[in-house]
Amino acid sequence: MTGSESGQSTGDLTGGAGAANGRVARPRIAIAHDYLTQRGGAERVVLALSRIFPDAPIFTTLYEPDQTYDEFRGLDIRVSALNQVRLFRRDHRRALPFLAWAASSVHIDADLVIASSSGWSHGFRTQGRKVVYCYAPARWLYESDRYLGDSAGMSTRAALRVLSPALRRWDRRAASSADAYLAISSVTQGRIKRAYGFDVDVVPAPHTVDVALVPDDRRLPAPGYYLVVSRLLPYKNVREIVEAFRDRPTQRLVVIGAGPQKAELQQAAASNVIFLEGLTDAEMAGAYRGCRALVAASHEDFGLTPLEAAAHGKPSVVLRWGGFLDTVIEGSTGIFFNEPRPDLIAAALDECGSRTWDADVLRRRADDFSEQSFAARIRLCVDEMLQQAPPSVRREDSR
Repeated sequence: MTGSESGQSTGDLTGGAGAANGRVARPRIAIAHDYLTQRGGAERVVLALSRIFPDAPIFTTLYEPDQTYDEFRGLDIRVSALNQVRLFRRDHRRALPFLAWAASSVHIDADLVIASSSGWSHGFRTQGRKVVYCYAPARWLYESDRYLGDSAGMSTRAALRVLSPALRRWDRRAASSADAYLAISSVTQGRIKRAYGFDVDVVPAPHTVDVALVPDDRRLPAPGYYLVVSRLLPYKNVREIVEAFRDRPTQRLVVIGAGPQKAELQQAAASNVIFLEGLTDAEMAGAYRGCRALVAASHEDFGLTPLEAAAHGKPSVVLRWGGFLDTVIEGSTGIFFNEPRPDLIAAALDECGSRTWDADVLRRRADDFSEQSFAARIRLCVDEMLQQAPPSVRREDSR
């Protein structure tokens, strides 16, 4: 039984799966994540970490099994007291005023915690060392206009203005509590420097595509469509891609993802655009294998989906920004466009369609970001941290 299934709301490492007499031995490693309420690249990283450290419990503020990957159901997941509120499990954005409190309430008794964070789990309280694997400093604090987009209501913006000063103070205290930071990409490396003043190393995230998986294409149209795999949020710029296909009636677009913009995007889309969500890994394999190319116009911290497409021998058409610059090689594995504008996206689609792509080159690029490489980098960092004296001993020695 996981912590969430048993109704526990404490971060104490007692009473988890396999407990004897109500208590388990203190683990060497624990994993932390902001919230497990969606399917995305960050959640894939958490699953990769759980494969590297299979005995590590996973701590999080919120966990909704039906909204994230099924693989989490078999893992030891410990939740905060906030998880008792079903509304917050269904939509973590509604919990924003309470997430700093929830994060601070989680206590982890382990020798080392790996915090997978884009804003909250770096604030979990720990007895041992803490390494933060950072996707980005909190976007709602440091890039609020881009994060909210034009569709955010006045009440949302007003609430964020009221909360931001206190949240910034909390966020910087949380960042300073870490023993080490790792950035997912070069753009995140720069953001961490600007937000916290830290010089950090980059450890790219892995793609976790199983190319041997038998694809399931029963929910998909006939092969030859373009593909978007994205959360449906303003800064993902999916609307601009949808609009680029408005004047391309002979070309089809499949959008896979969920989020608060879905209804708006469906209303704006032409009949050649199909929306899907909640696909299995086999269905995702079918989606990638059946597409002509992946399309992404988002301001991404790490360009994961082009690697997933490349693993299946498919190129990408992406925004020349951020994490895509780390993962896409222009002319070899993809085509860039300079701004998230429908006309520029359409021109890049035409260029992509006019080229011949080498599937072997694409697959080799994906291999550069394998889970094995990621595991080796993470293990090296963990081993170095565990060999150092505990934080309390170091503080006493420095007096």
